[in-house]
Amino acid sequence: MISLKQLTYALAVQQTMHFKKAADACNVSQSALSTAITELEKQLGIQVFERNNKQVLVTPAGELLLKKAQDIKLQVDELYQLSQINKAPLTAPMSIGVIPTIGPYLLPKVLPAVRENHPKLQLHLVEDQSHVLVDMVRKGDLDCAILALPYDIEGLMAFEFWQEDFYWVSHKDECPRNLKEITSKEMEIERLMLLKDGHCLKDHALAACSMHQTKSNSPFDSTSLTTIIQMVAGKMGTTLVPEMALDQLITKQSELRAIHLGEPGPHRRIAFIIRPNYIGTPNIEALIKLFKQHL
Repeated sequence: MISLKQLTYALAVQQTMHFKKAADACNVSQSALSTAITELEKQLGIQVFERNNKQVLVTPAGELLLKKAQDIKLQVDELYQLSQINKAPLTAPMSIGVIPTIGPYLLPKVLPAVRENHPKLQLHLVEDQSHVLVDMVRKGDLDCAILALPYDIEGLMAFEFWQEDFYWVSHKDECPRNLKEITSKEMEIERLMLLKDGHCLKDHALAACSMHQTKSNSPFDSTSLTTIIQMVAGKMGTTLVPEMALDQLITKQSELRAIHLGEPGPHRRIAFIIRPNYIGTPNIEALIKLFKQHL
């Protein structure tokens, strides 16, 4: 009889594409994991993985099996979550994903209040890019994730709790003293530095400026707003920063200036995303209420 353990092991191999790494992730020996998957293949009469000393590949039949296995695992996880229904919100363990252009700026504002108001909450945070977190929520590896919209979350639900605009940041020596607002047409686009491709903040900034791509001559690609701000401080260019991040990236003693981007907004919307059948919606509602109080 097929067991949930066998399916879990197979999903771990699919995720890592490596038997030793999958065994480590499941806290079992490689031989135990390999034996379980071999037995699964015998029971079903199909080969799930092609493997040799160099690589692991998923067979076409394995693709179908693993999709079904993921659905089964998600349903079983939801059965275990039923025990939380009668508990007060934010008293059971909860896993939340957050993207790098939100986490460092949102969490310091809200986590102290979360700890104070909900001391029993065991929170597990995962920081990664949007496409990774969306996939993890879909698979049930995360309860929810905090993303910036618009973003493709087909099949998931979004609960918005914050809207914000972008600010153009430059060195004060390179910014007109009386400037209060700036449009995309007034910016020197060739000096605009944004995060590297793959970060939704770049896409949102370009969309706010009605640009499909930048003409930036920046000699580097950055995955960090903090790094870009240092480049701006060195008079290497300018950038666009979301309102949420201003108080941490630009201090009163800084030689930088932040000017509101005068383009139709909001330029970015922040939301929790969850699966449609996620039973922890009261947790999301409680967090949203708390977050709004401290933003």
